[in-house]
Amino acid sequence: MTAFPMPAVRPANPRFSSGPCTKRPGWSPDVLADALLGRSHRSKEGKSRLKLAIDLTRKVLQVPDTHRIAIVPASDTGAVEMALWTMLGARGVDMLAWESFGSGWVSDVIKQLKLDDVRVIEAPYGELPDLSTVDTKTRDVVFTWNGTTSGVRVPDAEWIAADREGLTICDATSAAFAQRLDWDKLDAVTYSWQKVLGGEAAHGMLILSPRAAERLESFTPDRPLPKIFRLTKGGKLIEGVFAGETINTPSMLCVEDYIDALQWADGLGGLDALVARADANLGVVAKWVERAAWIDFLPAAEETRSNTSVCLCIVDPAVTVLDAKAQAAFAKAIVTRLEAENVALDIGSYRDAPAGLRIWTGATVETSDVAALIPWLDWAFAVELAALKSAA
Repeated sequence: MTAFPMPAVRPANPRFSSGPCTKRPGWSPDVLADALLGRSHRSKEGKSRLKLAIDLTRKVLQVPDTHRIAIVPASDTGAVEMALWTMLGARGVDMLAWESFGSGWVSDVIKQLKLDDVRVIEAPYGELPDLSTVDTKTRDVVFTWNGTTSGVRVPDAEWIAADREGLTICDATSAAFAQRLDWDKLDAVTYSWQKVLGGEAAHGMLILSPRAAERLESFTPDRPLPKIFRLTKGGKLIEGVFAGETINTPSMLCVEDYIDALQWADGLGGLDALVARADANLGVVAKWVERAAWIDFLPAAEETRSNTSVCLCIVDPAVTVLDAKAQAAFAKAIVTRLEAENVALDIGSYRDAPAGLRIWTGATVETSDVAALIPWLDWAFAVELAALKSAA
């Protein structure tokens, strides 16, 4: 088999995982030295750190003062489920799905909440549904802003009615801090710490508009709500939840890590700087895809391509003629070879997605590392293609 020389430069940080994502540049455990360990999260100091996390979130994400921000249990999943279980059922709902997580919310609403009036608007991996068919005027709408497993994002919120009667519930877990969210068009927004800022897992964020707060106080679902979902008491919002008085016990070590990431982001220049970093990383990949004949973006439309979870498919004819199982094995071989060289970790496509590669290019990834990765991708493909042809 032909020998292919390895590229001379390796990424300084090989961590391109889509979640948990790599820590911010310069991070070390030393930043957690002053974490409030062995203290109650309900102490004055504990509440102060939790409130700081909320205040920094508002500043960096540019969340309006009218919106409430809460730290909630169980990562983004917990935050989304909290919104679905407490708010849906007051009116019909349009559920959008174009990748695995959106499909999961559809399944929960239909099979678990068992709502009567549900419309499912779907699209295959790599595409967006026809957003013009969504009734954002009279119905509630549930959607992901950025499809982590398909690399497809909504380009904007222009399709959402400004004078809507229903609520928009948006899973923004791989979009927040890298893409601009239109707060005027969003009523319940969720994300997790382990995505764009590389925080630790198990904690979620729930951001509510005044309209979402009004729904919580005016609508009582006809189903039991677990304690960790309850945001009201006696028909009134529990305001303490939005001031750092968390529903359950958070990890103060993780809280300190999230604060560190937020302070890093703020020091860079806030949201503008974070978006610019992610866009620059996507730009490096896009230039490579333009000239590399063997690879392409999974999302065909440029305006829908994610700048965080970049999903790629192998389009070389020698691979595309293979059956699905063999294509998946070929892509996995590339991933395994790059992991063995410690130049790219965890870049395989999501288990439910089409076979290919998924490279995280969010704000904590250095553009120089993305640039250093590119020649290694070409190298690994060339090695595996030669092996494929040799075996034929």
